[in-house]
Amino acid sequence: MIHRIVLTLAGAAAVLMTAPPAEAEVTVTISKMHLCCGACVKGVEGALEKVEGASVKADQKNGTAVLTAEDAKTARRALGAIARAGFHGDTDHAKLKIKDNSGVKQGTTQRLELVGIHNCCGGCNKAIKAAIASVDGVQADTAKAKRRTLVVEGEFDGLAVVQALNKAGFHVRAKGAAQEAAAKRKQKSDGDNADQ
Repeated sequence: MIHRIVLTLAGAAAVLMTAPPAEAEVTVTISKMHLCCGACVKGVEGALEKVEGASVKADQKNGTAVLTAEDAKTARRALGAIARAGFHGDTDHAKLKIKDNSGVKQGTTQRLELVGIHNCCGGCNKAIKAAIASVDGVQADTAKAKRRTLVVEGEFDGLAVVQALNKAGFHVRAKGAAQEAAAKRKQKSDGDNADQ
């Protein structure tokens, strides 16, 4: 009986030693965000309401937010949620970044419709218009406070507009980019399943 208990304990110890270590909690600081008012802060913090295992604390004065997540996968989902809420910034983590998923390619265009931007007030709108106007060839835009969509017109590099907005702390996507990305993922998944 004692011999069997010792063997059972030894087996349990072997399983514990070979089990992969649990991932450590991840903290990511996001800087250069546009946080001009309390509504911006609420927008960032509210973006994670549906992301279980993650929280974020925004600092309006410094234009930063500190994201805490239970693991890297959760942190990636949280960064995606912050981007979908219309915010962009630089992270202090080598692998966890807010990616450009705008769907906008480099090259001259005359009209670009962008969606998903955070534009809660006059301060946001002023910063958005300044970022867009900094791009050569832009002649007009339809940015308005409280609206998450806008159109840019002129003869300009579309990707340069996206990059100027990202640099100013705003995240955007071309209209239809999210649907195109989802369709490509589905096509790839269907192709992978057909190969099996």
